[in-house]
Amino acid sequence: MRGVTEAPGAHDDLPLLDDLMPWSVAPLRFGRSWIVAPDARTLRSRWDRLVAAEGAEREALFRSSRARTPASAVAALPGQRTSTVRLAREAGPCPEPVRVARGPFDEQWLLPDHRLIDTARPELWRVAGEPQLFAVEQGYVPGAAGPALLVTAALPEGRSAAGRPGRIRPLFRRPGGREPNVAPGLLAFLGKRYGHEVDALEWLAWTVAAARPSPAGCRVPVPADPEVWAAGVALGRELLDVQARGALSGAKPRLPGGRRPYVRAAVPARLATLTYDDEDEALCLDEGRISPVPEEAWEFRVGGARVLEQWFAHRTAPQEPGSLESIGPVAWPQEWTSELLDLITMLALLGAREAERAAFTGEAAGREELRAAGILPPPPRARRPASVLDHQEEGPEGQFMLL
Repeated sequence: MRGVTEAPGAHDDLPLLDDLMPWSVAPLRFGRSWIVAPDARTLRSRWDRLVAAEGAEREALFRSSRARTPASAVAALPGQRTSTVRLAREAGPCPEPVRVARGPFDEQWLLPDHRLIDTARPELWRVAGEPQLFAVEQGYVPGAAGPALLVTAALPEGRSAAGRPGRIRPLFRRPGGREPNVAPGLLAFLGKRYGHEVDALEWLAWTVAAARPSPAGCRVPVPADPEVWAAGVALGRELLDVQARGALSGAKPRLPGGRRPYVRAAVPARLATLTYDDEDEALCLDEGRISPVPEEAWEFRVGGARVLEQWFAHRTAPQEPGSLESIGPVAWPQEWTSELLDLITMLALLGAREAERAAFTGEAAGREELRAAGILPPPPRARRPASVLDHQEEGPEGQFMLL
C-alpha cells in the first residue's frame, strides 16, 4: 500500500507477483541518453548531426560502450524498419521515433534502432502494440511513498524513479492480446472463487489496486470475499485507465466537476526552477504559473521521488556542450506545456484515489492455498517468452532470420 512500510515478514505468506505473472523482463538499458528525448524533432536533429560526422568525430558523438560501437553488427528490432548496416557507414535518414515510457508517467521519444541501444530487450518489442499493457514493478525502496506497480501502454524503459532495478511484466505473452501472462490455472481459480469468468484485464485491474511492496517484490493478496475483489477491480480499472492515458475507455482523463489546470501566467522560454504555491494551488515554472494544481498532484511520488520534479528535470537538466545531448529546443515548446497539463490531471486523479487502496484487507489466499490448487509454483516455461515460429526479422547487414 502506498506510503506504508511493512515490517519484514508481515505479509510473507501472500503470493509474489513474480509467481502470478511469471514472465518478466529486466529494464531496458539505453546506454546513451541522446537517443531519447521529450520531442521527436530533437532526435531527428541529433541523428542528422551524427551522420554528418565521420570517423573519430562520429565515434565520439556516438559515445561507444562495451555493448555498442559504430562498428557493431546488430539485427533490427522486431517490428522496426531500420537499417542494419554498420553505423560507421550509415548515411541514411533518421529512424522514425517511437513513444516510450522513460520513467513513471513520463512518455518521451526514442530512436528505435538496435545499433544505438545497449540492451533493447527484443522480446518486449515482439509483443508491443495494442492491446498490450506493461505492468512495471517498481524497485523496492524501504519507507518510500508511491505505488508498487505502474501500468503503461507505451513500451517502458522499466527503471524505477529511485534508480532501483524493477521488472517489466507484459500482460500478454504473444502479440494481439493472446496468451495472458498469468500462472497457468490462476484465472480459472479466480473464476471459481468469485463466480464469474475472470480475464487478464480484470486480474491486472485488481493487481494495480492491491499490490503491496516488499523486499522480495510485489505481493498480491487474493481475497476470499467476492465483494472485496469487485471493489478492488472497480478501483483498479479506474487507475488503469488513467495510467494508460485513457487507452481503456478511449477518453482522455479529466478531473471531475469541470476543474482543469490552466496556464495563468505564460511559461518563459527558458526555465530553471519548479516550485509549488500551496495557498494558490499553483505550479510555478519560474514566473510562469499553472493552476489549479491539487496538492495530491504535486505530492504524488513513485519510489519516494516526486513525479513532477523528475519530469521537469528530464527537460531542463544542463547538458555537455558539443554533445548530441546538448541538441534540443532553443525555447520551451508549447507541446511540453500541454503534456504537463495532462500529467497534472493524471496525478491529481491518481492521488485522490490512493487512500482507498488501504481498504483492501481481510482474509486472502496464501501461497499454500495456491500450491494446493496446483497454481504455484508456475512451470518453468511460463517464465520464458513465448516462441514465435512464423516471425521473420532482419539480422545484421540485411540478412533475414526466422524466429
